[in-house]
Amino acid sequence: MFDYLIVGAGFAGSVLAERLASQLGKKVLIIDTRSHIGGNAYDHYNDAGILVHKYGPHIFHTNSRDVFEYLSQFTEWRSYEHRVLASVDGQLVPIPINLNTVNQLYGLNLTSFQLEEFFASVAEPKDYIRTSEDVVISKVGRELYEKFFRGYTRKQWGIDPSELDKSVTARVPTRTNRDNRYFTDSYQAMPLHGYTRMFEKMLAHPNIKIMLNTDYREISQIIPYQEMIYTGPIDQYFNYRYGKLPYRSLDFKHETINTPLHQPVAVVNYPNEHLYTRVTEFKYLTGQEHPKTSIVYEYPRAEGDPYYPVPRPENAELYKKYKALADATPGVNFVGRLATYKYYNMDQVVAQALTVYTKLAAYSKTQENNHVVTAA
Repeated sequence: MFDYLIVGAGFAGSVLAERLASQLGKKVLIIDTRSHIGGNAYDHYNDAGILVHKYGPHIFHTNSRDVFEYLSQFTEWRSYEHRVLASVDGQLVPIPINLNTVNQLYGLNLTSFQLEEFFASVAEPKDYIRTSEDVVISKVGRELYEKFFRGYTRKQWGIDPSELDKSVTARVPTRTNRDNRYFTDSYQAMPLHGYTRMFEKMLAHPNIKIMLNTDYREISQIIPYQEMIYTGPIDQYFNYRYGKLPYRSLDFKHETINTPLHQPVAVVNYPNEHLYTRVTEFKYLTGQEHPKTSIVYEYPRAEGDPYYPVPRPENAELYKKYKALADATPGVNFVGRLATYKYYNMDQVVAQALTVYTKLAAYSKTQENNHVVTAA
């Protein structure tokens, strides 16, 4: 008898498996339909011996000391600050848009103060910020919006930014200084030996058993367990009772190149006519030394593995219906991106899982106390 059946071996499922096994002594079975642990953060050495991220770049950054210290139990870190360039008007310029971006793009020599005035002169103020288009145009005006955001967003989401929730582009800041870093979080680092090695250590507890290439529905009636933690798509759990929740998917085209480095930074965005949105070179992320290099092209798709919940009001309403079903389902905890239909960064998934663990631990202690009282 397992105390917990955990569906999904990504961050949410693995963190909960580790905590329940190591802190509460629970017996845990974690299963995944894929052939590996680690979810979308899975990395591996390709045929050339280069460490690559199978499902696109996963750059770890967080402002949470608790999350960083928790993961530090399972990995050493390599300090890494992410930088991204965008291919615009035949140039590679920094994104998020900052002082360097505008000066390079327009051949200017503005100061930070002058850049604030420049943004103010081109911005189109909005009384109410509703869409992704509103967010950008109200900050930097229509021309920079067209150059950097509209094409990229339309490719990424299959929808014009004027129809997308403001949360999508609100994630990308605009700066008036020369800070070219993509993130400004307190903790920015990559697992020294890769994500998969970190997950292997996380799940190495003797109380944790792992089944891969397995659909939980095939075994949930056969293998006895007390509670379930479900990290898969919430609509799938309920057999799409109210219809499918829309997601965007990605196709990845990996390529190994016979040169030590291929591009000047880890990621180059293509907010233009190319079918792909960005190209990632993994050696920047991993710090690996190798005579060859490996890159991946990302092609957004409507169908395929679910990656990004589509943030539109009607989708939020549909999710609410599924959440009501989830709340009324005893013995099942819905955790993670897919189960809560929300775009979380990796650190946010870890934080959510740790919060759920705290609740489960408190409940477990209450049950033990009640059992002691009853026995007495």
